[in-house]
Amino acid sequence: MALAISDQVRALMRPSAAALEPYDPGFSPVEVNLSANENTYGMPPAVRERLNAALAATPLNRYPVPLADALRQRIADWHGVTPAQVCVGNGGDELLFNLFLAFGGPGHVLVNCPPTFSVYGLYAGLVDTPVVDVPRDPVTLRPNMDALVEAARTAHLVILTSPNNPTGDVASRQDVARLCQACPGIVLLDEAYMEFAPDGTTCEDLVNTYPNLAVLHTFSKAFAFAGGRLGYILADPSVVGALAAVRQPYTVDVLVQAAAEVIADSRADFQPTIDCIKAERTRVYQALLGMGGLGVTVWPSCANFLCVRVPDAPRVWATLRDRHSILVRNFSSTPGLGGCLRVTIGKPEENDRVLAALNQILSQSSKEA
Repeated sequence: MALAISDQVRALMRPSAAALEPYDPGFSPVEVNLSANENTYGMPPAVRERLNAALAATPLNRYPVPLADALRQRIADWHGVTPAQVCVGNGGDELLFNLFLAFGGPGHVLVNCPPTFSVYGLYAGLVDTPVVDVPRDPVTLRPNMDALVEAARTAHLVILTSPNNPTGDVASRQDVARLCQACPGIVLLDEAYMEFAPDGTTCEDLVNTYPNLAVLHTFSKAFAFAGGRLGYILADPSVVGALAAVRQPYTVDVLVQAAAEVIADSRADFQPTIDCIKAERTRVYQALLGMGGLGVTVWPSCANFLCVRVPDAPRVWATLRDRHSILVRNFSSTPGLGGCLRVTIGKPEENDRVLAALNQILSQSSKEA
C-alpha cells in the first residue's frame, strides 16, 4: 500500500523533509527480480545451518551490546584493523545518514559524483548539506578525477563509490589517495560491491595512511544478508567515535549481531557463489554487446550488475515486467543515464530469461520501426 502525506501534515514538517515523498523502491510481484542487486543465490546451506543455530541460541530478553563488540572484533581481524576502527550499523544506509549527521549540515559542503547512489543527495538534503556535483563523463560514465580533486579542496565531505552504483566502474588507489590529500574533510569510499571486483581493487588499507578516509562495506550484497541489514565502516578511531556519538542506541539487534558473526566467520563459503556471479556477469556482458545492432549499449562492470542503455527504455522496462515477469531497475529518467536500465546479475537461468526477453522485445521493435 502506497503511503502519502497530507497537506496539513506536510505544513508541519521541516522544509527539507516536507519536500520528500515516502520511499518506494518500485517492487512488483514478479518471477525474476533483478532490480535490487541482491545475491539471488541466497546463503550456502552450511552457513544457513550455522546461522540458524546461532539465532536459536540468542537470548531476546536483553538489549544488544550497543556497539556490537564481538562483531567488530571479527570484522577488525578480517580486514587487518583494530576494533576501534570499525563502526557497524543497520545497513550501509544508517551509516551514511550518521555520516551526514556528524559531518554535514549548513555550510558543510558535500562533493558528489553523479550519476551514483541517490541516497547521498537525499541524506544531504535532509540535514541541509549543500551539494556540489561533479558529473561523470556522459560517454564513459567515469568520474572526472581532476575536477573532483579540485572540488574536494573546499569540501567537508566527498563521497566516491567503487564499484559505482549503477555504472560499475572502480576507483584507483592513486585517485583515492589524491582525494584524501586534497580534501580537508572526510572522504567516504563506498565499497558495498567490492567483493565482486578484481582482487586488489579495494582501497580499505588506505585508512591507515589517511585519517580522513572512511570505507563502507555491507553484508547485504555478496553475503546474501540484505534482509538482515548490516553495514560497517572502516576508519580512523576518531571518525568512528564521531559516528558513534550520533548513532541511535541498539540499532543492530541481537539477532543481526549473532547472524553477522556467523557470516563473518563463514565468509570463505560465499566465494564459489561470488565467482559464479562474476562469471555470469562476463557472459551477460558479452551477450549484450552482441545486441549492439538492436541499439544496446552496455558498460563494463566490476559489480554484480550491468548498466544497459536500450531504445525506449521505459517501454522496455514495462514490457519486461508486465509480459515477461522480470523486474530490473529503470534509471532512464536519471540525469546522465537517459535510456538506461540496471540489471542485477542473477542465477544463469534468470540471466537467460532476461537476455531472451530483451532480444525478443528489441527485435520486435526493430521490425516495427
